[in-house]
Amino acid sequence: MTRSRRELLPGVFLTCLQTEKFKTGLLSLHLLTPLDRETAAQNALIPSVLRRGTVRYPDMGALGARLDELYGARLEPSVRKLGEIQAVGFVTDFVEVPGQDVLEDMAALLGEALLSPNTRGGLLLPRYVESEREKLLEDIRARVNDRAEYARQRLIELMCPGEAYAVDGLGDEDAAGDIGYVALTRHYKALLAASPIEIFYCGAADADRVAAAMKDALAMLPRGELNFDIGTDIRMNTVEDTARVFTEEMDVGQGKLVLGYRLGDAMEDPDMAALQVMNYILGDPAGASYVSSKLFLHVRERQSLCYYVDSELDLMKGLMIVASGIDPADHEKTMAEIGRQVQAVKDGDFTDGELRTARAGLSARMLSLTDDPARLEKFWLGQNVLGLDYGPEELAALALDVTREDVIRAAAGIECDGVYFLRGAEGDDDEEN
Repeated sequence: MTRSRRELLPGVFLTCLQTEKFKTGLLSLHLLTPLDRETAAQNALIPSVLRRGTVRYPDMGALGARLDELYGARLEPSVRKLGEIQAVGFVTDFVEVPGQDVLEDMAALLGEALLSPNTRGGLLLPRYVESEREKLLEDIRARVNDRAEYARQRLIELMCPGEAYAVDGLGDEDAAGDIGYVALTRHYKALLAASPIEIFYCGAADADRVAAAMKDALAMLPRGELNFDIGTDIRMNTVEDTARVFTEEMDVGQGKLVLGYRLGDAMEDPDMAALQVMNYILGDPAGASYVSSKLFLHVRERQSLCYYVDSELDLMKGLMIVASGIDPADHEKTMAEIGRQVQAVKDGDFTDGELRTARAGLSARMLSLTDDPARLEKFWLGQNVLGLDYGPEELAALALDVTREDVIRAAAGIECDGVYFLRGAEGDDDEEN
């Protein structure tokens, strides 16, 4: 697998992973823009509206027929939150047929979807905007149905009220409900002109061929004054001397307890491998070490204080989020025990076996990315935003070299900044996830 990166046009960057490991190609394009409460919903809506039709393929039926001609290719809207950056665009995948120009055809279609939407009088079609706006509103309103994710987002909103990070990647309901087609058209044009663009390709074609195809596809891309002043502000310290506690009520039977930790001085010159090994020791939900993690063993198994518990890092923002589902009567005991286990890692109170399992778990997880183009695409978009050059294989090797001292150093500055407790209203016995 060979990686290359180049600037195709002003502010347009292409990352290529050339490999014959997969029978399909993956091509994505994301515009990067600051995450902002006033514009987040508009940004999130744009890819879905553009996906409704282009000048040549004016509706979803025509566009779908064209994708079918390309051996059942897919072109899907994409909206992501990367720290305090919002990435919006498209992800495509397609069969790479030897001797045929499927790559060039997909690049052209991607360019058309971005630059040549079906319009009237230069304005996005009102019926497309209204239809997709209602779907966006439904998605925003439906977030509360996933109680665990809702609790996590509420912690972030309450713990980071003055930070862009508090904004959800889809925006909020009030802003989404006010979006009209004239204002969205104006915002779409401004976004195209000002946003840096990240393009990613994974497949068998060589980088020069991909670059030529994408340069042709984006030949009409408007470029104005590019906004390179995008990034994520990292708060090292907690807001107050003690963690702030937020409590809300909802019709839930199973309480949700979420703790937010600032990673502190570790984010001045972050050791990404050590931080992730540290998190595995505590209880990364996607990690092989989860069932033997300190949080799972001590909080879930030995003391039966929760139904689940896991720890997740956001290394763009410098946060660690510990989430659990609990009996509401146990929330203070659970909070205290989670705090004890975090402190144990800070003190170096973990076994050699826990360290070995965490190192192996992170290494295996990184290597598994190389078997999945979609996960590779997400990994490299994150690396590019962070300005990091090493791939999953290198991170896998770094993980195996993490020492006990590295973990202690990575954990040294961790401090709890906020605690969110979601409990049922008094007398409410409904069972909810």
